[in-house]
This record gives sequence, C-alpha cells and structure tokens, in this order.
Amino acid sequence: MTAATASTSASAPTTTAYSTRFGSLKHFDKGHVEPIDDDVRHYAFSNCFEIASLSKPYEKVVFGQNQIYVLETLRAEGTSPWYTCAHDEFALVMDGDVEVHLVQLDAAQAVADKEKNGAVLVQGEPQGKKMGWMKLSRGHQGLLPKGTAYQFRNAGEPGVIVLQSCKGDLSVEKWADICQSH
Repeated sequence: MTAATASTSASAPTTTAYSTRFGSLKHFDKGHVEPIDDDVRHYAFSNCFEIASLSKPYEKVVFGQNQIYVLETLRAEGTSPWYTCAHDEFALVMDGDVEVHLVQLDAAQAVADKEKNGAVLVQGEPQGKKMGWMKLSRGHQGLLPKGTAYQFRNAGEPGVIVLQSCKGDLSVEKWADICQSH
C-alpha cells in the first residue's frame, strides 16, 4: 500500500490511500472501470486473468487494440503449437512459469509475405537452427524475433501470457464477452 498527500489548503493536507493488488489466474477481481469524474460509457475494460480463465490453451484473445497493433491474452497450459511471424512480437508472462523455445526457420518455412500481420502456424516441425529457450516467470518479457519459430511450454499450473503483436489470422476477438462497457 502506498499513500499520497495532497494539500487542498495551506493548513489542511489530505491523505489518500492507494493499494496495489496483483492478480493471478487463481485470484483476480472481475475487471471494471472506476471513473473518477467521468461517464463509464466512455471506456471499455477487460481483464487478462479473467479472459485466460475462460479461454482454451494458447487461444490468442485480443483484449487491447490500437490500429493494427494488439495485446492478446493466452492461457499458458501444456505445450502450444509452433508459431512464426513476419514481424517481432513480445511475450510478457503475467502468471506462472513458461518456457519459450526458438528455432531460426529455414526460408522454406518462413512467412513468405514480409508484410503479413500477426502470427501464423508453422507447418510441421520447424526446420532450421535451434536458438535455445527462455524461462519466463511472472513479470518477465521475451522477444519473439521475426522469422523465428516459437513454442510455449508450461508443465505446471496454467499461467497467463500477454502477447504484443499485430492483429492477424489467429487473433480471436470476443469484445462482447470480455469487455464491460457500462
């Protein structure tokens, strides 16, 4: 908990208490908008933990979008398919432990259209030079470089990944189901 002090007059400071609560897949509050001096209808809010709790493993559910750029929530459970992308992506682990395995793809499996947005599935086992793997835990972020195959692996309790990417063929939109709009 942190406290902030604001002065409304020269002699009467006021103290407002703020608390920070960290969510997880097992313990989260249902997302909602808390307007201070505005109308809640001006905002939409969704919660990555709530979305992951209702999603299939590694379903890429869009919960934030700015033009072509998206934030996707993925439920990290078991082993994902192999993905690749024509642009860099970033994976931020919000809950749990996730291994990310990387393979520099041979040209035959790379995304042919260099302007293609979003991840695509790698057909078959990835062919190319193994680049290694990253072990990411809560709060850790990993770069998923363009032209590289990546696979998420989670052997423990299900976790949550937030993926920063571009909207593509595998992006799933469930706005009516995930957003509070009033």
